[in-house]
Amino acid sequence: MARTEYYDDPQAPAPNSLVVGVSAVVTDEHGRILMQRRTDNNLWALPGGGMDLTESVPQAAIREVKEETGYDIEITGMVGLYTDPRHIIAYADGEVRRQFNVCLTARIAGGRLAISAESQEVRWVYPDAADDLKMHHTQRLRLRHYLEGRQTPYIG
Repeated sequence: MARTEYYDDPQAPAPNSLVVGVSAVVTDEHGRILMQRRTDNNLWALPGGGMDLTESVPQAAIREVKEETGYDIEITGMVGLYTDPRHIIAYADGEVRRQFNVCLTARIAGGRLAISAESQEVRWVYPDAADDLKMHHTQRLRLRHYLEGRQTPYIG
């Protein structure tokens, strides 16, 4: 289902739902980061998605990464909590979401690369090559915070 992301845009539609989202900065032994090109907006992003009512944040991240990339992960930490109300996501079905995202860090624990219906492409990217990928600036912010090696998670 197609989606449009808005940020600090007075033309954005009013939200009609609030969703807890999770994402993960998954790294490999070479320091590369797992990225996916989403089918719903054609942008590169960290793997992630909405949390189900029956799961915890780590369980949601593990499930979403597996569904979208084929990899099993182990959660290792937290990048931050992203709750900016200026970020609105409108879906083709009429849902207009204000989403807040919990971004975790993780490492590969198994599995193998498998592209899902949510991912056009999945690849491992060296941090300096991520600048060349077309992505929403909220994704870029999470990557920047991860790469800064912060001692405490971002809360904002």
